[in-house]
Amino acid sequence: MTKQIAVILTFFTTLAAQQTPKPKQRDLEIQTIAKPAVRQPVAIPRSYALVIGIGGYPHLKKDQQLPFAEPDAESMFNILISPEGGNFKFENVHRLIGANATLTNIRKELEVWLPSVTKDDDRVLVYFAGHGFMAGGKGYIAPVDIRLNELAKTGYPMDQLGSVFAGRIKGKWKVLLTDSCHSGAITPTEIGAINKSFIDLDKSLFVMTASRDREVANESADFGGGHGVFTYFVERGMGGAADEDGDGIVTADELAEYVRTNVRKATLGKQNPTSDKGSFDSNMLLAYVPSLVKPDAPPAPKQGTMVLESNMDNVEVFVDGQTVGVLMKGIPLRLPGLKPGPHSVRGVKMGYADDGPREETIYPGLESTVSVRIQFQKQRKKAAVEELDRGLKYYRDGGESNYKKAVESFSKALKVDPDYSQAALYLGLASNALFDNEGAETAFKKAIDLQPDSVDARLAYAGMLFDTGNMDESVRQLRVVLQRNKDSGEAYYKLSRAYRMKLDFDQALEAATKAVQLIPAKAESHLFLAESLRFKQRWDESKKEYLEYLRLSDFDSKFAGKLDFYIRGFLIGGGKKTRASQKDIWSEMRSDAYFGLCECDQKSKRFDEAIANCQKAIRYDPQNPFTNQKLGITYARKFEQSNRMEDLAAASKYLKTMIQLAPDMEEAKSARTMIASFDQVLQSRPEAGVPKSK
Repeated sequence: MTKQIAVILTFFTTLAAQQTPKPKQRDLEIQTIAKPAVRQPVAIPRSYALVIGIGGYPHLKKDQQLPFAEPDAESMFNILISPEGGNFKFENVHRLIGANATLTNIRKELEVWLPSVTKDDDRVLVYFAGHGFMAGGKGYIAPVDIRLNELAKTGYPMDQLGSVFAGRIKGKWKVLLTDSCHSGAITPTEIGAINKSFIDLDKSLFVMTASRDREVANESADFGGGHGVFTYFVERGMGGAADEDGDGIVTADELAEYVRTNVRKATLGKQNPTSDKGSFDSNMLLAYVPSLVKPDAPPAPKQGTMVLESNMDNVEVFVDGQTVGVLMKGIPLRLPGLKPGPHSVRGVKMGYADDGPREETIYPGLESTVSVRIQFQKQRKKAAVEELDRGLKYYRDGGESNYKKAVESFSKALKVDPDYSQAALYLGLASNALFDNEGAETAFKKAIDLQPDSVDARLAYAGMLFDTGNMDESVRQLRVVLQRNKDSGEAYYKLSRAYRMKLDFDQALEAATKAVQLIPAKAESHLFLAESLRFKQRWDESKKEYLEYLRLSDFDSKFAGKLDFYIRGFLIGGGKKTRASQKDIWSEMRSDAYFGLCECDQKSKRFDEAIANCQKAIRYDPQNPFTNQKLGITYARKFEQSNRMEDLAAASKYLKTMIQLAPDMEEAKSARTMIASFDQVLQSRPEAGVPKSK
């Protein structure tokens, strides 16, 4: 038995290394974005950011709540990850919004995460929207769990922020943007001290605050539908409005000048943003907008303002191809800070013909009112509608041959009516079902172009992008959906999967939890929540969610959720590899659930339950090498307790099956070593059914 124990100890040393999720290696290369030949290529450093936004403070008074701080933080996140803006990789931008912005989490992100990932040549940005307070001559950032009677204990000291930024966070460009001191409940003396604390943090930082000493930072629904005035212009500036020389680059100097000028104008001089670049290069790159690059462009003249109004409710408006908000009848939307000259304007409402795109001219220093008129319901040609209906029948019947017929019908519908966005959407879904990712992507993009406010088209496109591995674009599409509908459970559960695939388990868990809250009867929501909890090693909570998923997705049960899972679940892009039929996708996902249950039980040392669940997973997907590996490992764990040769023989059997299914898998080498060790023990005990070697 001594030899057996030694074998098992060796096995578990190997196992421990295998079972720990491997962090994705970070890309250390400088990303280069090509520009026109007349200019030098723009090198964008590896970049990290932390976005903090707190509007609802449970321990503060009603007049100290900040209704726009959290939307401001979400807007900053969106512009930072945009390829027409900050160009940060989305997994490198962490968010602490609302209830998540606790003192503990702020410390973790600032003092553990950023120091652990940043290097000397990186760009690092921290954005904070929320309260700041003073106590004993010291300034404090106010986390969501701040208590004013315990400010030194529950606030994050600003001098500590400066110390961490200067001494522990590396980077050649370090930026702090603060939209604080919104509330009129804070005295002017406090405001002055808070702003001075930010500016004086450390001279190696580029710091820009929302206001000058003793000035309240304003927020209003008049700015893009509801923003802090400072953040509104920071976002627009980083989106390209601050680019004065037309090179597509927004520098620190350009952003500071743009924000200061426009905030002063918008508030009639009552609010004056302050910036101090210390020893920094004034030309540091804060954003890059390739679409704005114009060779030899002259400096931009003074900005103007567009005021949008609509004759109908729920009209989404696009200016220069970018959504600026949803108009309601009788409620104008002001867009200050626009460059003078022509701008493309397009109004979109589902079921109606678009207004535009058309050109509207903005004049320097003036307000220009633009009326969006939605007038005509879309009329579809009868032949196109008939082809769409025919294609839908094929698509819903499922199977490869039906999907091919569906593609044919949807293509014919588009040929008859090239503006038929619904036909383009279903063409994308049917093409995706046939593994034609290129055709699916073309169709989904066309559907979105024809109907930019189509949530279904963006959700389907995001799901398809899982198959191609383009998680960045998938997240961007899902965040556009959430901008239009913050209660979209479909978007949240897909967002959870995208974050999980990027190994960002904290954000995956946050999104999955939101999905279950919004659509508790949706089976997949529970599956992705279970997956997120499993990767966080919360085994019992994860098991509960896997079981709920299996309950809701049981076609043979009486539960109402099954019909929604079977039809609606695949209408909006599943992002699964198996597409031969809907039942195949269902089987694959149930296999995933039983695999997850197997690991949860194994980690909790419920080996018999784990074995039963792994065996169920294999029945749904016999060709999955990972399930066979997990089952082999579980039997080996059970052998450590039981000392029964049958368990060790089963461990060897399933590991051998894993190698047969995937001989080149990374884990195959260590599995062969384990099998050799197991078989050596088994050969010494012929009653176990393994003959001694001659």
